[in-house]
Amino acid sequence: MFEESLKDTNFYRYYSEKAGLEDSDFDVLASHIEFRTLEHNQYILRAGEVCRHFLFVDEGLLQFVSLDEKGDEHILQFAPENWLVSDRSSMFFDEPSLYYIKAIEPSRVVFLDPEFFSEASRLRFEFSCFTETSLHRSIYFLQRRIQSLLGMSAKQRYLEFMELYPELLLRVPQWMIAAYLGVTPESLSRVRREIAKGGSF
Repeated sequence: MFEESLKDTNFYRYYSEKAGLEDSDFDVLASHIEFRTLEHNQYILRAGEVCRHFLFVDEGLLQFVSLDEKGDEHILQFAPENWLVSDRSSMFFDEPSLYYIKAIEPSRVVFLDPEFFSEASRLRFEFSCFTETSLHRSIYFLQRRIQSLLGMSAKQRYLEFMELYPELLLRVPQWMIAAYLGVTPESLSRVRREIAKGGSF
C-alpha cells in the first residue's frame, strides 16, 4: 500500500488522468514501482549495462546520451517531467546498452519494470490503449528526430527543438542544446541571433 503522498506526485496524476488507473490499481502495481531521488549528473544507465527499467520523470530532468570515440556527448533525448525514457532495445533483447542515461538536474524518478505495463494493461483496457498510442507517438518522434538530423538545417532543427522542448530553453546550457542539435555552440549562437533578428539563411 502506498502512502498518501503518492497522490501528490506527477506520476500518480499522469497515469490516473491520462491512462485511467485507479487507486486500487496502484496498490496492485506497487511491487513494480520504485521512487528514487537522483543527484545532479548521477548516472542511471551506462553503456555496457543492460537496461532493466522504464524511467518516469516525476520531478527534474534526464538525458539520453551516446558518446563518440573522442568522448564527446551526443544527446539523443531530453526527458523532463512526465516523460518516459528507457533503452527499449537493451531491455527487450537483453543486450548491453550503447547509451547513457543520467540526471542533469536533481531529480525524482520512478523506476518501472516491464511487468508494470503488462499488469496495468491487464487491469485496465484504457491503460492498454494509452500505452499503445504512446508507443506509436514515440516512434513518430524518433522518425522526426532522424529526419531532422539528416535533412534539416541548423535553424530548422533549433525551431523544432523549441517546439518540442519549450520549457528547456532556460533549464539547460547552450552547449547541451548544441549537442542535441548536432551543431557547435558557435553555430547555435549564430542561429539564435538570426532568429532574434527575424532573418533567414
